Amino acid sequence: MSSVAVLADDKVRCGWSESSQLYRDYHDTEWGQPLHGDDALFERISLEAFQSGLSWLTILRKRPAFRAAFDGFAIERVAEFTEADAQRLLADSGIVRNRAKIEACIANARAALEVEGGLDQLLWSFAPPPRPRPRTLTDVPAVTPESTALAKELKKRGFRFVGPTTAYALMQATGMVDDHLVDCWVGASA
Repeated sequence: MSSVAVLADDKVRCGWSESSQLYRDYHDTEWGQPLHGDDALFERISLEAFQSGLSWLTILRKRPAFRAAFDGFAIERVAEFTEADAQRLLADSGIVRNRAKIEACIANARAALEVEGGLDQLLWSFAPPPRPRPRTLTDVPAVTPESTALAKELKKRGFRFVGPTTAYALMQATGMVDDHLVDCWVGASA
């Protein structure tokens, strides 16, 4: 895959966004944009966990069903899910039906409720200082010292499916780091 893509609209984008309109829309409007709010960040950490081992496009396609199945990713509501809810989710063909990931999402909501100061404050406390944007996709790391530290802290607090790679993907998706390529139009004027 190329490092950048130039499509019919003449905008230069990160190459990974070229394969579908859903990817382009996500890239252009959401990925790498600073995101705050405990429930919003809980949704992202949950979706990143569900993505583990799968294509992100699969998760984006199923995102509306995930939101419906998990009560909009409202932490307080998901934390109250029972075994009956887990069974309901396992039967929901609109989402990724993986028992370990479903149970992790519920456990993560319960852990998030215990975070003093909130999930937003905790996650953003691991954001590194701004750095130059990468030149090519090969310059984008999969793991950083910050994502390793974040994963370790989350696991210590009882979170599951949040290894260093997942933590870094979360940091990218929520704008804690800016991994749009240097030539990408998104944020180019910033």
